[in-house]
Amino acid sequence: MPDLTLPPPRTPDPHDAPALRWGVIAPGGIARAFTEAVHTRSGQRVVAVGSRSIARAREFAGDFDVATAHGSYEDLVADPDVDAVYVASPHSEHREHALLALGAGKPVLVEKAFTRNASEAREVVETARSARLFAMEAMWTRFLPHVDVVRRCLEDGLLGEVHTVFADHGQKLFPDGPQRLSDPALAGGALLDLGIYPVSFASFALGAKGEFRSVTAHGTVTDTGVDGQEGVVLESSSGAVASVLATMLTKTGTTASICGTRARIDITGDFYTPGAVVRLTSPDHEVLDEYTSPERQVGLHHEAVEVARRIGAGELESPLLPLDETVAIMATLDEVRRQVGVSYPGE
Repeated sequence: MPDLTLPPPRTPDPHDAPALRWGVIAPGGIARAFTEAVHTRSGQRVVAVGSRSIARAREFAGDFDVATAHGSYEDLVADPDVDAVYVASPHSEHREHALLALGAGKPVLVEKAFTRNASEAREVVETARSARLFAMEAMWTRFLPHVDVVRRCLEDGLLGEVHTVFADHGQKLFPDGPQRLSDPALAGGALLDLGIYPVSFASFALGAKGEFRSVTAHGTVTDTGVDGQEGVVLESSSGAVASVLATMLTKTGTTASICGTRARIDITGDFYTPGAVVRLTSPDHEVLDEYTSPERQVGLHHEAVEVARRIGAGELESPLLPLDETVAIMATLDEVRRQVGVSYPGE
């Protein structure tokens, strides 16, 4: 076998991107992680936060030295000091809050999953395109350095022809985790919170752009009416197959593999995080090369930097996660829910 080595990432220096002034909708846990990351690892700055509770907004602003706290989302998106809006509310609110920001003329970064379903995703995308405003799903994994190592391997054909992908994401989050995950009205369940990661990874690894020839899903529904776990087999138009699993009932290995005719990539240590390790492995299980990102903990700043770079270049979406792929992935998740037997109020 020829000598195979992993290419280095092309991830740009986060401090080289244009510095946007960010407004954050909904000051929850993910908003806190996002704000800490952009403030400590990039030139991006959160300058305003909006909440239905002015007390929560003020607490958040005080914790992160954010200049302005707003007691409504309408005031947040109307703030003239805000260049772009990060939507960090529950899945059930993403459509409404993204449309609110776009209606105020603000580009949006919408936390994954982008919306509850594909219909809502299409509405947000069509609105952004009609207004000629930037929009992107905050699937942070796509923008991490170790994923660009994998991206380069796929682009260069290093693995040969890719036939098989595996990925899983399981966290023990039910019944004692966040209440929103148990609530159908908030689009709770394992799929939109956890399953989005391996499904999006499968789309990326197979070059499927969210479009799969077949989707086969089996899962379990909790007594609150949300999905507790699901196993899904996805077949691409080329006949390649991905096997993915999501569960909020137990902790799994959270690993991923891309298997080609020449070599295999294994991603361990939580494949979707900055701390993941990428190993290039031969068909006879010899580890040929390994990449470990120097960023072991914080990574949410990379998605904000991607937004800033694309807006600075006059672009309306990111080629690393195009809007059409986001919509197609949501359609795949819709089909998984249909087969498992989960729907949300109002759908």
